[in-house]
Amino acid sequence: MAQAKAAPQRFNVMAVVQPGRLGYEAALLAASLKACSPGFGGKLFLAEPAPGGKWPGDPRLPDGPLRALLTDLGAEIIPFDATTFGPSYPHGNKIEALLALPDEPFLFLDTDTLVTGDLGAVMFDFDKPSASMNRENTWPKSELYGPNLTETWKSLYDRFGLDFESSLDRSHPDDYWQRYLYFNAGWFFHRSPRAFGTRFRDWAVEVRDNRPAELVCQELNPWLDQVVLPLVIHSFGGGRPGPELAGLDGDVTCHWRALPLLYAREGDRVVEVLEQVAAPNPVKKVLKEYKPFQKFLYQGKGAEARALFDRSDLPRKEQFIRNTLKREGLWMR
Repeated sequence: MAQAKAAPQRFNVMAVVQPGRLGYEAALLAASLKACSPGFGGKLFLAEPAPGGKWPGDPRLPDGPLRALLTDLGAEIIPFDATTFGPSYPHGNKIEALLALPDEPFLFLDTDTLVTGDLGAVMFDFDKPSASMNRENTWPKSELYGPNLTETWKSLYDRFGLDFESSLDRSHPDDYWQRYLYFNAGWFFHRSPRAFGTRFRDWAVEVRDNRPAELVCQELNPWLDQVVLPLVIHSFGGGRPGPELAGLDGDVTCHWRALPLLYAREGDRVVEVLEQVAAPNPVKKVLKEYKPFQKFLYQGKGAEARALFDRSDLPRKEQFIRNTLKREGLWMR
């Protein structure tokens, strides 16, 4: 007897928008989700700071073609109260915005993400949160006479009463950065945005305002969210993503970060999806308002950037790719 097929998971996707770049990136995210994951059963929430908080003026997307396009593509734009971070730490938006979501399983995505496959095929365990491993050795910095990496990370686990030893990847040696739980905050998930967001906010404020002595020489801006995220994930019983999540930063999503980088290094499927979802006239008319998209998507600069690199033999360091693009006049964000 054939086994019944499991019902698809239902969860929501959230990204943060504000006037400028984030709104236009969100249009590509929404269009790619609609095109590549048509059976997605949740909602795409685009959270914007409400007036009256830490952000000055009116930080919402203005009424107009971009806002209308986002809703036409299926996004629901919701306000959140930015009472803790604001322009002094814009990355804090993704923390505070979680509290505006319905308290249902969620996947956070940065706006500079394309969906290139079926999100419903990713086997999330929302009781065991995780996040992107598409990161570099950005934090903490080794200090010649200061605490080593173990002492620095352990001080944070101790501050919040967490078991440090169980977070370690012992396939890497002591004081090597990949031994410690460290993520890129470009995607993460959990069953409860309320519980996750509250802890994420409270712990980020504690680290920002009352850092352990071992962190006194460490820079926390812009790394604060990525410093606290592994602590929150570990506290909820999560950890490094397993093979069931390989589609994220793989065949299902691409965190592209800047269009010149996308064209320079991503696979043909990513470029195909990008150009497919950007082609319809209602989308093109809006995206052309943003100069980097106009240049790279519609005036051939993307193809020029792509021709500079061999995707099978890319430079190991991203900075070399960036420098090459800048030298050729092909860097915009």
